Amino acid sequence: MLRAGIVGLPNVGKSTLFNAVTRTRKAEAANYPFCTIEPNVGVVIVPDERLAALSKISGSQKLVPAAVEFVDIAGLVKGASKGEGLGNQFLSNIREVDAIVHVVRCFESSDIHHVDGNVDPIRDIDVINMELIFADLESVNKRKAKVEKDAKRGNKEAQVENALLDRLLPHLDAGRPAVTLECSDDEAKLLKSFFLLSSKPCIYACNVSEADLAAASNNPDAHALVGKVRKHVATMHSAAAVVISAAIENELVDLPEEDAKAYLADLGVSDSGVSRLIKGVYDLLGLQTYLTTGEKETRAWTIKKGTKAPQAAGVIHGDFERGFIAAQIVHYDDLVALGSEAKAREAGKLRIEGKEYVMKDGDVVEWRFNV
Repeated sequence: MLRAGIVGLPNVGKSTLFNAVTRTRKAEAANYPFCTIEPNVGVVIVPDERLAALSKISGSQKLVPAAVEFVDIAGLVKGASKGEGLGNQFLSNIREVDAIVHVVRCFESSDIHHVDGNVDPIRDIDVINMELIFADLESVNKRKAKVEKDAKRGNKEAQVENALLDRLLPHLDAGRPAVTLECSDDEAKLLKSFFLLSSKPCIYACNVSEADLAAASNNPDAHALVGKVRKHVATMHSAAAVVISAAIENELVDLPEEDAKAYLADLGVSDSGVSRLIKGVYDLLGLQTYLTTGEKETRAWTIKKGTKAPQAAGVIHGDFERGFIAAQIVHYDDLVALGSEAKAREAGKLRIEGKEYVMKDGDVVEWRFNV
């Protein structure tokens, strides 16, 4: 299962957000730096309204949604790349995740201490990103010193790698994360093999107050701090930002579903932003979902974007891939619009696909195999 790491400065709401998305109280959330030391890990359900709609058609007994892992990582401070605070541990934990959720404080509160004394989300973003970049610069310089020797000896692979490092070093020196370096497909594969911290895809979670959630959700750019964050991360990091309120989600963790909906409705929103964040992370990880449905269950299966039919079948069981014959597929939108598999067949929306078919998000599948 792929992992997303929740990062940020101390006291920005990381642990509160972790508790919200995992629907637990596993992470200690306190008003002092480094209340999280060892990372907490939790499985997060990916919200998917399609399951309920399909279950009505199939009469399913249960729903099984997709899931990803979230990791609550200790707060980082300036100097982490040199070992300040919990820097070495923080950087080590980031290396182990596949994507980053960067929580940014976008609310004022005299009750919650900020490590730098005042709220400035752009400064906070740059502190963390520069620490990742500093760590990467050290790694890249060491790599270049080794590769350069092989390149001078005429090693073709080393020459290709050295050329990429020559472009990467000034990019990092300019304060730009590795993930924003323009690369060909081959260069992107090579860059991935460097395992750089700043090459991990990132989404920014703008943590706002309860009072600001409705307005910030409806018009993010009108919120002074959120608007700055969205513009900054789009320009500097080619990244997206979503609005969340960890404090509100913290209140919802222990409420029954209907009470939670009523609470949000009173605030003028249908979601605290966490559902959008989870879906954003799922997409950031390069994941998509295909669906199976029947009387026993309706289930979402997670695959990487670009996966072909046999490999998608193998997610259920290796025998499905080894003995793959074909896939009977109808897209979710067509099935729900027509109301049944029989009507989808009559309308020509139910089709048979072979080994070269590339799966699409929302495909509803029945596998044909023989072992």
